[in-house]
Amino acid sequence: MQTGLSVPATRTEILAGVSTFLATMYIIVVNPAILSQAGLPFSGVLTATVLLSFGCSVMMGLYARNPMVVAPGMGLNAFFTFTAVKGMGIRPEVALGAVFWAGVLFLILSLFNVRSAIVRIIPKPLRYSVSAGIGLFITLIGFENAKFIVANPATLVSIASLKDPIILTFIFGLFITSVLVIRQVPGAIIIGILLTTLAALPIGRWWGDASAVNFGQKTLVNFQGLFATPDFSLIGKLDLVNSLQWSLWPVIFAFVFTDLFDSLSTFVGVAEAADLYDEDGNPRNLNRSLTVDAVATTMAGLLGTSPGTAYIESAVGIAQGGRTGLTAIVAGCLFLPFLFLSPLLSVIPAIATAPALVLVGAFMMKPITKINWGRLDDALPAFLALVLIPFSYSITQGIIWGFLTWTVVKLAIGQSKEVPVGLLLVDLFCILALFSGH
Repeated sequence: MQTGLSVPATRTEILAGVSTFLATMYIIVVNPAILSQAGLPFSGVLTATVLLSFGCSVMMGLYARNPMVVAPGMGLNAFFTFTAVKGMGIRPEVALGAVFWAGVLFLILSLFNVRSAIVRIIPKPLRYSVSAGIGLFITLIGFENAKFIVANPATLVSIASLKDPIILTFIFGLFITSVLVIRQVPGAIIIGILLTTLAALPIGRWWGDASAVNFGQKTLVNFQGLFATPDFSLIGKLDLVNSLQWSLWPVIFAFVFTDLFDSLSTFVGVAEAADLYDEDGNPRNLNRSLTVDAVATTMAGLLGTSPGTAYIESAVGIAQGGRTGLTAIVAGCLFLPFLFLSPLLSVIPAIATAPALVLVGAFMMKPITKINWGRLDDALPAFLALVLIPFSYSITQGIIWGFLTWTVVKLAIGQSKEVPVGLLLVDLFCILALFSGH
């Protein structure tokens, strides 16, 4: 961890860590909700999620000295449940073994600096666009969490009814948090989350009904008790032998490719938005950060959850001013009490953290001004990466199509010098990822 921080700087890092935790704590209950559909016990996955998020986030802070939270990845947990277990009929214990072996492959790639080498050959226009695309993705997640953007069979998506008290409360939270951020009030994002939570307290009690969006509960802010006993039943329950069957290697590679591009694009995008670069112009402490990411996937299999990865919501804390490993350590340590206090998570509803996620999108848009939009051979691949991240709801898909388009366009117009051999190898991985079943 970086030392020598002044008192104000330390306070900023702590507030940033709290902000990041509040933006990512949903994974404590969302991850078990998804993996329980694969036949894993909800309480066991919750314990695994907390332990992984705590241990690997602290490791990110102490070893990699970056302000990034590490937790089981959204999308990866869906692949585990709906593709590997339900779609392919793989036993959950065998799927956990596949997660472990994917982590081992990650670790090998990281120790040989393969992943950091990939980062170094990413064209700068794609770096800029991925950062902005992740910002749009986080914004979309925020709007979706608040149910402000909803599905519409006629137009695909639309804005929800402004008569809904939940939507009005979200708008209040968005406006008040925006004002606090613009006025540079210390702890603006945390204050915004708390004020939005208070504003949501009357819903289902004195006005409105949250049943449609809160799993049948009329109230949006709920106290469901204080203490819950941790369940360690999934630790070590992975099947290491059967997960090495030849038929399982496509699943292992799918975990590898998906986590590979998710983590790379997250590190590149957040580094670009927050100027977290080293003297060589690469994301700060990249090799160590990728090693932590690899350890997170390996540990996930051992603990009983889907692969761990760096979280794009870390940008919330970075927007709050977090720049050192202390931010990750604070956020990671805040996970640990929820081994016993998981019922308290219901107190802060999704619409309370949604305004922070929406605003992070604005913070992350700055790098697109560095793209030469007048040079279409640079601009078009960058544009596709930018829009496909939110439109496909996948960071992986955005960066894959950005890479492939860059290569095709540059070769077609005779600019082969801008397509190094390393990028061609990455393109091959991209194509494999597209056909790996994810």
